[in-house]
Amino acid sequence: MSVDVVIVGGGPTIVPLGAGVFRVVTSEPYPPDFDRGAPMTLDELQASVRQALGEDLPVREVRWLSRFTDASRQADRYRAGRVLLAGDAAHIHLPAGGPGLNTGLQDAVNLGWKLAAEIHGSAPPGLLDTYHAERHPEGRRVIMYTRAQGALMARDERVAALRELLGELLEHEQSLRYVVDMLDAVDVRYDMRGEPGESHPLLGQWAPDLRLTTREGETRVAELMRRARGVLLDLTGGAALGDVAAPWDDRVDTVVARNAGPTRPAEAMLIRPDGYVAWVAGAGEPDGGGHRRLRRALTTWFGAPRGG
Repeated sequence: MSVDVVIVGGGPTIVPLGAGVFRVVTSEPYPPDFDRGAPMTLDELQASVRQALGEDLPVREVRWLSRFTDASRQADRYRAGRVLLAGDAAHIHLPAGGPGLNTGLQDAVNLGWKLAAEIHGSAPPGLLDTYHAERHPEGRRVIMYTRAQGALMARDERVAALRELLGELLEHEQSLRYVVDMLDAVDVRYDMRGEPGESHPLLGQWAPDLRLTTREGETRVAELMRRARGVLLDLTGGAALGDVAAPWDDRVDTVVARNAGPTRPAEAMLIRPDGYVAWVAGAGEPDGGGHRRLRRALTTWFGAPRGG
């Protein structure tokens, strides 16, 4: 079902939710005596709408009232011993665009598999510390661009000019894609380099959701991740990579498949349980070097080999 959004000339945003229910959002400068902690009231909402529209908005019943501000804070550390912070406990920011949902989910998924490995005794030394190392910069980045969004809401001629300029920039596909990927958190890239010069475009990024053909039938990368284990995806059809990863088969599934698309982005890749690529074999890469790097990546993220 499509939902129409009515934006009234710099004033409230009114979103019809169906059955005669509307969501009304207003925005205005903070008064000098503004109390960020005070509960929202219907009189305050109606006064804000009246200021923007010059007339009253009839309201018969209120289901929920809330206020939000541009307050931005981030914990210095996401881990202090046995205490770990994620989601809104680790960072808060202007909710414009709802980035907190993606950020909090990625915090939880990043931490979850590492915490599980620690509890089960398979975690390599320092694995839990990588949670802060990977997610703290991403939380800081979200605060940066939500602050920028907040600045663009200001009622000022110079800000209006900046909004107009950004609107022109976003008419170009490359600029638009950059901003969309940032807002959707699909531009996240963790540092997975195991040795100098290791810089495949997929390394440290979210694994592409390839359509695959295996001996069991058709599937996708997303389906392979449902078990919340590591996945070694071999797109070459060989057996050598499975032999390399065999000592980790209690933590990592080896899947031999053929990419159903016209091209394959890599010969093989090791995908962590949170969906990020920890090792990549590029086209034509010598087996020896690739296997050495694979063993290092398996040890780095999944611990010592069985019996090692």
